[in-house]
Amino acid sequence: MKAENIRHYLRSFTKLPHLAGTEQNLLLAKQIQGQWKEFGLDSAELVHYDVLLSYPNETQPNYISVIDDQGNEIFNTSLFEPPPEGYENVTDILPPYNAFSAQGVPEGDLVYVNYGRTEDFFKLEREMGINCTGRIVIARYGKIFRGNKVKNAILSGAQGIILYSDPADYCAPGVDPYPNSWNLPGGGAQRGNVLNLNGTGDPLTPGYPAKEYTFRYKVNEGVGIPKIPVHPIGYHDAEVLLRAMGGPAAPDSSWKGSLNVSYNIGPGFADSSSTRKVRMHVHTNNKITRIYNVIGILRGAVEPDRYIILGGHRDSWVFGGIDPTTGAAVLQEVVRSFGKMKMEGWRPKRTIIFASWDAEEFGLLGSTEWAEENARVLQARAVAYINTDSSIEGNYTLRVDCTPLLYRLVYNLTKEILSPDEGYENKTLYESWLEKDPATENNSYPRINKLGSGSDFEAYFQRLGIASGRVRYTKNRKTDKFSSYPVYHTVYETFELVEKFYDPTFKKQLTIAQLRGKLVYELADSQIIPFDCRDYGEALKGYSNRIYKLAKKHEEQLKSYKVSFDPLFSAVVNFSKAAAEFHSRLERVDKKEHVIFAPSSHNKYAGETFPGIYDAMFDIESKAEQHEAWEEVKRQISIAAFTVQAAAETLGEVA
Repeated sequence: MKAENIRHYLRSFTKLPHLAGTEQNLLLAKQIQGQWKEFGLDSAELVHYDVLLSYPNETQPNYISVIDDQGNEIFNTSLFEPPPEGYENVTDILPPYNAFSAQGVPEGDLVYVNYGRTEDFFKLEREMGINCTGRIVIARYGKIFRGNKVKNAILSGAQGIILYSDPADYCAPGVDPYPNSWNLPGGGAQRGNVLNLNGTGDPLTPGYPAKEYTFRYKVNEGVGIPKIPVHPIGYHDAEVLLRAMGGPAAPDSSWKGSLNVSYNIGPGFADSSSTRKVRMHVHTNNKITRIYNVIGILRGAVEPDRYIILGGHRDSWVFGGIDPTTGAAVLQEVVRSFGKMKMEGWRPKRTIIFASWDAEEFGLLGSTEWAEENARVLQARAVAYINTDSSIEGNYTLRVDCTPLLYRLVYNLTKEILSPDEGYENKTLYESWLEKDPATENNSYPRINKLGSGSDFEAYFQRLGIASGRVRYTKNRKTDKFSSYPVYHTVYETFELVEKFYDPTFKKQLTIAQLRGKLVYELADSQIIPFDCRDYGEALKGYSNRIYKLAKKHEEQLKSYKVSFDPLFSAVVNFSKAAAEFHSRLERVDKKEHVIFAPSSHNKYAGETFPGIYDAMFDIESKAEQHEAWEEVKRQISIAAFTVQAAAETLGEVA
């Protein structure tokens, strides 16, 4: 594999905007399909679905106004982002918007709600006595998935929510804004969907593929579609709104960003502006639109009915300079290299399926619809799913999120790849990763994260229970406090951003191509599938200890409601014992809806372990019916214990 090839694909795929459902994204799908056939795959097909997508109204733009007591608009936010250098004449750049926002023109007093997290609304309502009902709230992006912010705003009674990127969360100190460097300019605004789908895919066909024959809910009955208007703005516009705020001061420094304003909470504006209100204009339309996945197959020679899937999305909000095209370019180079080996006479033992997913940005739609259409086959035959979304979100070190079954394989493969990091010449990727990001609980290994959601592995891992993983280059999590990367989901995500600032040599992306490629190769071609279930046992021990520690904060209630974690601990011990015995048998001749993992219900992006128990205990002290609440905790412990015990049984010797 060559860095120059990845550079070429990134340049080619990011020349024009390619939003899901647009002509340009279909042309790109056909281009990728054609190249996959040239590379030598056995087949490369377009697979379409008709899903609900969401676009701004071309004649009625979305914006926010400050209005005086006569209803006159005395300040309006920008209608578009200033285009980056060299892209001034590009058409079809949609302005910043939040997909699936409700339409409406609400007016009201503004309330600043920090990040819009569950705990932020608790602080306002329970401690500060501030009621958001009937108000318009403004939240800064960061910390949690934007859809959770909207859900929390709806629960608080707000009639609209404005989202903005604060420099505290989207600017690195001492770095210039794009195009001079990689920080977010004040006119940049983050696009993104605000659905609360919980993995259902197309909002109108939950549980079923969105094909011509499928029954659909009415557009206004779709799953997870918010009932209030939502609109994103940049920090220049946000500063105007926040500067005028009245009401109490921010409760503490964690509520303050780095704009030159006091971060008063409201409701409403102060002093001479006290009669002014905020008016939102949101006219976004939801419509059923055709999307296209590209599905490429390299048939296995020995076990053709065992599938390894390498999938990542192609659609982007604008040019997709980082998200997703640093992943799509890597996928292209990996497919090319597998195709070349096949042309030279090689075939994998197991079948490899390559996927270029559509409409990920609208709620993981392309990948989820394909998973729904093929669920029976995939549950029986899929061995593993490796995601190939953005290959860089920073350029400091490796980041891995995966099932514990893959830990050992990831560690071994990173020892075979040279580190691309400066100062680590002739050292392995494993060595630079370990030095830069050791695990907190055991610093003799590099850190690996749990899988949450937020990308196309969700349907495969959380719903179908297929072993999954994702690898990419990331920022320094100890020093870089900004969320994601500063220009995420803006017009400034261009090829030049990557070439000038993130990965000029394309070596980081090449390293990720090598690691993703090796993972697929080993999973598809090893004589024995390279999973290690002993690591799953170790991980389960950690997860069960952690959830028990959380429960111990309610020691009295545990006793009075007779809540016992013993069945769960016992099942984990049984699992670990069975895993060790299974492994030793293997050495003599290398594995389940998800009860162990789920996205956190308070932040879809984060992974939670034993989610049923965790959610049952979340804010439990505030629940009116304490007996019922603790009965639910007991029920969830029982489900988790059964699931782990049943998994242990599958590792036992066959009778």
